[in-house]
Amino acid sequence: MTTVSASSGEARRLTDGFHLVVAALKANDVDTIYGLVGIPITDLARVAQASGVRYLGFRQETSAGNAAAAAGFLTGRPGVCLTTSGPGFLNGLPALANATTNCFPMIQISGSSNRAMVDLQRGEYQDLDQLNAARPFAKAAYRIGRIEDIGRGVARAIRTAVSGRPGGVYLDIPAEVLGQAMDASAAAATIWRVTDPAPRQLPAPEAVERALDVLRQAQRPLIVLGKGAAYAKADREIGAFVEATGFPFLPMSMAKGLLPDSHPQSAAAARSLAIARADAVLLVGARLNWLLGHGQSPQWSSEAKFVQVDIAASELDSNQPIAAPLVGDIGSVLTALCDAVAARPVTAPAEWTSELADRKERNDEKMRQRLAENPHPMRFYNALGAIRDVLHENRGVYVVNEGANALDLARNVIDMELPRHRLDTGTWGVMGIGMGYAVAAAVETGKPVVAIEGDSAFGFSGMEIETICRYRLPVTVVILNNGGVYRGDEAPAGSDPAPTVLNARAHHERIAEAFGGKGYHVTTPCELRSALTEAIASRGPSIIDCELDPAAGVESGHLAGLNPKRAAT
Repeated sequence: MTTVSASSGEARRLTDGFHLVVAALKANDVDTIYGLVGIPITDLARVAQASGVRYLGFRQETSAGNAAAAAGFLTGRPGVCLTTSGPGFLNGLPALANATTNCFPMIQISGSSNRAMVDLQRGEYQDLDQLNAARPFAKAAYRIGRIEDIGRGVARAIRTAVSGRPGGVYLDIPAEVLGQAMDASAAAATIWRVTDPAPRQLPAPEAVERALDVLRQAQRPLIVLGKGAAYAKADREIGAFVEATGFPFLPMSMAKGLLPDSHPQSAAAARSLAIARADAVLLVGARLNWLLGHGQSPQWSSEAKFVQVDIAASELDSNQPIAAPLVGDIGSVLTALCDAVAARPVTAPAEWTSELADRKERNDEKMRQRLAENPHPMRFYNALGAIRDVLHENRGVYVVNEGANALDLARNVIDMELPRHRLDTGTWGVMGIGMGYAVAAAVETGKPVVAIEGDSAFGFSGMEIETICRYRLPVTVVILNNGGVYRGDEAPAGSDPAPTVLNARAHHERIAEAFGGKGYHVTTPCELRSALTEAIASRGPSIIDCELDPAAGVESGHLAGLNPKRAAT
C-alpha cells in the first residue's frame, strides 16, 4: 500500500496489482502457493508470504505445478502454481495438462510480457502469446487486462477449476497489470468470495430407477471405483451402497483405500476375473479409457452393460454404450441409489461372490509365496514386501508412486486402508510427478509421505529433494534402483550404454545428504525395513537408495503390448 495526496489535500491510499491478486486469493481460502520466482512475479511471491500465505519455492515449474495439482486432489480446492513468463510458463504446462486430464482442480498463474509488444511480435523479453499457447492444455484460459478485473479473474478461475468436471485453469497476468495502482477502497470492492463454486447436481429419479433395473437383472455385478470417487469424498455414501448390496468392488489405483483393500468385497486380487466375467458394471468416478481397456472385449465380457456415474454428460458413451447414465455429483447419486435400494433391495448373487472369493484366495496365496522369496541381490517383490511391512505399521502415511515396474508392482503389493492416501501417475501414466506430489501431500496434510520411485522416474524431478530439505518436510523417498529405465542389464549395440541403461551402482542417497537430509543405502530387505522405519519416525527428509538386481524388471511394466513390434530385418 502507498499513500498519496489528493488535490483536496486529503491523503488517499493506493494499492497495486500484486496486493490485489493476493487479496483475491486469500478471500477464497487460498493459503498456499507453489511456484518459482522470476520476472515479473517475484514481488507477488513476496507479498503473498508477507500476507500470511505460505509460498513454497521449487527448482522447476513442472514440479510446482504437479504439487498444485495434487493439492487440488487432496483438498478439493484449486491448488495454485505461480510461474514466470515465457519458458517458466511453458515449464508449467505439462502439469497443467496433466491436472486437466486427471480432473484435478488447479490454477496456473503466470506473469507475461507487454501485450502491445508481444502482439506485434516486436521481440519483447520472453515474447510469447501465453494465453493461446495454454488453451489446448487447460479446462479454460483467461487473461486479466486491467487492475480492476483482478478480483473478477481470480473468482472466475476458481469457479471454473472446481465446478462440474474439475481441471486446470490458466490465468495470465501481464506485468503492467501487476504494476498498476488504484484507490485501495475502490479496489477492495472488486474482490469477492465465490459462493458454492461446486454445487450439488442431483440425478434424475428416472435415471436412478433405470440404473437399478440394470443392476437388479445382473448375475455378476461389479462396482468400479475411480479416483473421481476418491476426490468426491463420498466415502460414507459409497460404503453404504457397497454394504447394502453386497456387490464386489474394484478400486482403480488412486481409489485404493476409499474402502479398505482388506474389505471382504474388494475384488482387487481377482481383477482379471472380475472384469472378464462381470455382466453389469457400475462405474463411479471412473472412465472407460485405456486403463480399463476401453470397456471392450476381450478384456471385458461382450455381455457387460455399463452404468456410469459422472458429473459431465459429455463423458458418457465415449467408448461403449452406457445402458444407464447417472449424471450428477457422486455423493448425490450414491445417496439416491442407497435410498432406492432401501425401498427395493438388490443383492449380489452368492455364486458370483463365491467365485471371486475363491480366485482371490488363490491369487493371495501366490502373492504370499512371491513375497516370501528372498533373492539376493534384491528384486522388486522382496523389496516391496519390506516396504509393505513397514507401511502396515504406519497406516497414516501417504504413498506417492511412480515408475514402470515400481508403479505396476507396488500397486499390487502395497495395500491401502485409508482414502486419498495413494497418489500416482494417474490417467496419463506420466513420469515426474513424484516429488511435486510428495511435497503437496506433506504440506497439505502435515503427515509423513513415502514416495516409492523407480530410479528412472526419480530422475525427472529429483532436484526437488533440495526443496524437500529446504522446507524440512517429512518425506522419505525410496528409490528402487535397478539401474535402468526398465532394467539395467540390456547389452549395448555399440560403445555407448544401451538406451534403457542408467547407473546401477548410483548412490542416490547422497543427494539427500548434500542438502542436509538423511541418506540410506540398503541391499537387503532387513536393511530396508530398518531404514524406512527410522526415516518415517524422524519426520524429516530422507532418501533410501535400494539396490536391486539390474536384471530385475520387464520393459514397460504391464504396458509392453502398447509398444509396436519391430519389423523383421
